[in-house]
Amino acid sequence: MRRLLSGLLVVCLVAGLTGCSMESQQSNENNFSPASRDFFAMNTYIRLEAYGDGAADALAQAQERMEELEGLWSVTDENSEIYAVNHSGGQPISVSDDTAAVVSFALDMAEETGGALEPTIYPVLTAWGFTTGEHHVPEPEEIDKLLTSVDYHSVSLNGNTIQLEPGMMMDLGAVGKGYASDEIASLLRKSGITSALLNLGGNILMIGSKPDGGDWRLGLQDPFENGTIGVLTASECAVVTSGNYENYFTAEDGTTYGHIIDPATGYPVDNDLAAVTIVAQDGKLCDALSTSLFVMGADAAIGYWQEHPGFEMILITQDRQILITDGLDGQFSLDATHSDMKIDVVER
Repeated sequence: MRRLLSGLLVVCLVAGLTGCSMESQQSNENNFSPASRDFFAMNTYIRLEAYGDGAADALAQAQERMEELEGLWSVTDENSEIYAVNHSGGQPISVSDDTAAVVSFALDMAEETGGALEPTIYPVLTAWGFTTGEHHVPEPEEIDKLLTSVDYHSVSLNGNTIQLEPGMMMDLGAVGKGYASDEIASLLRKSGITSALLNLGGNILMIGSKPDGGDWRLGLQDPFENGTIGVLTASECAVVTSGNYENYFTAEDGTTYGHIIDPATGYPVDNDLAAVTIVAQDGKLCDALSTSLFVMGADAAIGYWQEHPGFEMILITQDRQILITDGLDGQFSLDATHSDMKIDVVER
């Protein structure tokens, strides 16, 4: 059964927030009343909260912007630009600045991560049923055939023109929500918003701190069972978690398959990691790295972090070890029910 919880849960941020699991952490926040907006977009539930004059109008504009981007990038909407690219038969397609920018970013991150992020993996995802909900295990021959059309190097982006080889298809699921969170955060800031919390299906972006000046408190979901594993405190940044516990199915032989595909094999990732949380200034960077570092595994993820400044991370391994980079030391604490777990701080 698919879990409905996201990798990050906002814990006791404002009065009236439902589902709060740590009641004692609610404080004097009753004096602050946010404007909020809830809607469904990019195949996930969105909750936006903002404080200050004009917050309600700014959030309405943010929703419009989010829905505009979804209309450009949907892989199933026949009117979207990505749908046109995927069904072009190899012909060049002219796209908007937004689509050109997000595809450029995805290709850059694919190169930066050695292909661990692969924006052309969509046909393989479909073969496993993760895009349709009709899950099944493809035959090895089918996977091998599909992998011949999976290669970000074959994507041609020239200005605002995208061209794929026949049979190739793109999916921006690993970067789209992150890009969108950056866009709507920029819109809110231009509207004068200095305190806001954007939750795009577990992709979190914080504008400033809480209205009382304190850090936001984010509950990291336990990848092994329901509930949270600990609390991360942060402000003015994005936080994104990836793990195969979020979307998976169990085959007839009892094997569990998660939705994050290793582009090198065409099979769901099966390594030493249970979850990866990325903390950085940009939502799109968090989105891209949470997926690609999960694909890499713990050792390679640590090596990547040591060579690339600009982000911090929390790794939870399959053997229940927690690895936290030194930039987050002191910002993460385990729940009382997980006090037996080991936390190791990773240094550059």
